[in-house]
Amino acid sequence: MTRNVLADLQVPGFDRVLIWFNDPSNWWGPFGLVARIREHVIYTVLILIVATAIALPIGLLVGHTGRGVVVIVGLANGLRAVPTLGFAILLYIMFSSVITTNFAIPGVVDRGGLSVFVPVMIVLVLLALPPILTSTYAGVQNVDPAARDAARGMGMTGAQVVRKVEFPCALPLIMSGLRSATLQVIATVTVAGFLPFLGGLGRYIKDGTETLFDPQTGYPAMVAAGITVAVLALLSDAALNLVQRYVVSPGLSGRAAKARPEQADEPSDDAAEARLTHA
Repeated sequence: MTRNVLADLQVPGFDRVLIWFNDPSNWWGPFGLVARIREHVIYTVLILIVATAIALPIGLLVGHTGRGVVVIVGLANGLRAVPTLGFAILLYIMFSSVITTNFAIPGVVDRGGLSVFVPVMIVLVLLALPPILTSTYAGVQNVDPAARDAARGMGMTGAQVVRKVEFPCALPLIMSGLRSATLQVIATVTVAGFLPFLGGLGRYIKDGTETLFDPQTGYPAMVAAGITVAVLALLSDAALNLVQRYVVSPGLSGRAAKARPEQADEPSDDAAEARLTHA
């Protein structure tokens, strides 16, 4: 039924999406797919760096002291309910009269676009804060109290306990929150394309709504952008999962426990030699 409706509206079918991907002119150039992916990734990385720099210290502090838990939980739940596009437009209206500089960031924002870039970044940073913040706090809270007591018994200060005991033990949950925030940001940063001066894969979706029936810039470009965002999210999650395997202690990740039985099943050379001597 959907195919018939699309045919009646003369909207290009999914086969046009494959043709769109196979056209080199859609990949290269200042407005090509490669450039839009680069913009999308730059926005995402900047947002995650700022969000992590804010949420990680606060989460570690709240988890270590146990103070401000109610505020953190309420703040995290409240930020999740913020309408991203509407809030970005509201901040854009507010900042457009405050930020009047023509300063440009090459590859990130064009000249005159800083008044648009800042509001969008603020909104998306607020979106990325809750998963990182709550996972950090929960990870520190779940650290074995015996490990903390042992660290204090060795004469460690509070900061050393956080840095050398609580943070490494909480790292699996922290990475889980970072992965969740990354997926949310990659999916939501498409709203940047709906505002002037900004790009990213959302630009294809915004422009496509204005030329829906165009086989080049309409429906095929919109679907191609959606597919690219999904692939980008999957690749990012797989990359962070690989990073997690190397930054998390083998004892916490379970890799040491998996390797131990295999090593136990293999007799050592000394044991084998002792058995031969006894025989």
